[in-house]
Amino acid sequence: MKLTIQGLLVAGTLLIGGSALAQQAGKSQEVKKGTADVRGFVVPTDEKAFLERVHHINQMEIKLGQLAQQNSTNPDVKSFGERMVREHTEADQKVVSLAQNQGLKLSDMPTPLNDMEKKVMAANKAIHEALQTLKGEPFDSYYISSQVGAHDAALGKLMAGRQAITGNAQLTSLIDELSQHVVQHRQLAYSVLGKLGPSMGVGGAGESGTTGSGMHKGTEHGTGGHMGTQPGSGSMGTGSTGTGSTPSTGSTPSTGTQGTPQPKK
Repeated sequence: MKLTIQGLLVAGTLLIGGSALAQQAGKSQEVKKGTADVRGFVVPTDEKAFLERVHHINQMEIKLGQLAQQNSTNPDVKSFGERMVREHTEADQKVVSLAQNQGLKLSDMPTPLNDMEKKVMAANKAIHEALQTLKGEPFDSYYISSQVGAHDAALGKLMAGRQAITGNAQLTSLIDELSQHVVQHRQLAYSVLGKLGPSMGVGGAGESGTTGSGMHKGTEHGTGGHMGTQPGSGSMGTGSTGTGSTPSTGSTPSTGTQGTPQPKK
């Protein structure tokens, strides 16, 4: 599959949510039956469909973490990738176990809720393919910057799911547990991003977040607003974030705008 510059720009925009295009798409999307819009995050109200999205995100993080260990030469990036593989594997085991206990069989690829989620899933696939072609510093900058936005988005959807799906104490407890890990991953990604170089920025994303005692109390990340009010893009739901940028693969990463990784020939 040939990855064009335009295609990667669109893919990065949808994943990180740093452009007005993604924000507008998130605001204008139709909320269909069986879904809920919680502060801009559209998630399924069906437990199976919601768990499938959490499962899918875990699987994607595992694959990307494995790529980090293969394609990066930076100890911090490789360590981050190793942690993503380990902790998302553990998280996914809990997700699958909960589903099995409730007699649910999860699909590895959720059916898109709407056109926006379909585009987001395609964007995630394109970025995964792009990262497979990158090595060293270009891989590091693109992977780690995307991880900041991806975890912001995942946290927002977990928050939305917690509010949209009620009556299942086990699911609520699992969401709270996963949310704590997501916050830690986001903070670690930002920390690693800062080590990649003084010129590396994420368009205003804050270094650390503060959480209340449970997802329903919300989480702030310094991304220009309260998590849950700035929706994110990802396979767990749809919307867009106000999170920063994806750097280019040049010697000076771009900030505040979407960069484009150039696959090596």
